[in-house]
Amino acid sequence: MKKILVLLLVVNFSFAQQNKRKLVWEENFSGKTLNEKSWNFELGDGCPNCGWGNNERQLYTKQNHKLAKNKLVITGKKEGDKYTSTRITTKGKKEFQYGRFEARAKLPVGQGVWPAWWMLGSNINEVGWPKCGEIDILEYVGKEPNMVFTSLHTQDSHGNTINTKKTRFDDIEEGFHIYAVEWTKDKIEFFVDETLVYTFQPENKTESIWPFNQPFYFIINMAIGGNFGGPEVDDTILPQDFIVDYIRVYQ
Repeated sequence: MKKILVLLLVVNFSFAQQNKRKLVWEENFSGKTLNEKSWNFELGDGCPNCGWGNNERQLYTKQNHKLAKNKLVITGKKEGDKYTSTRITTKGKKEFQYGRFEARAKLPVGQGVWPAWWMLGSNINEVGWPKCGEIDILEYVGKEPNMVFTSLHTQDSHGNTINTKKTRFDDIEEGFHIYAVEWTKDKIEFFVDETLVYTFQPENKTESIWPFNQPFYFIINMAIGGNFGGPEVDDTILPQDFIVDYIRVYQ
């Protein structure tokens, strides 16, 4: 009986915490074009950090996306001998520290696709990466079906992906799913739909271990190939769409 009461108290506390939060920003992709008051385009092949630091194959353009039925659609293609896609960020326009961040999205599938929804520290221009910190809320690679990757990068790990979790969801390629983080001054929790998949809560929050005490901005992109997504790409599966229904920020 005591265990049941404790559980009920925990659940009620959780609901109370959720109810205290307010929706402070949402992107519903409801216009005819992307709202450039909130979003930036990152274009090209990433040079001088060519391949965007990961030996990725795509060129990012403004032409590989559209807004359709109140959704963002990023399309990865092969055009001639070139792969193309789109990458957008909220850097300098919409940056947030702490809260719940969630997106509803549908994944592309097939060998070589690498869609992601992630965040970088707003001080990246001053301190560089990985010292600025990185929060990978959603990463998926077509070469590993049914798997969702949630990760953090810090100076302590020299940028390597040691604070990470790979979680299997047998239906993840089917329809839309919600990907979220709950970020406080103490910890970061990652969710897929209602499932808690990973928690990062280091006791020793030095600057190199915990750069997560500053604003971060969002990035949405679909890479093709690269160190993580490739190296092989199955051209027969292209084009593929990465579709984002909405992004919501609660604080």
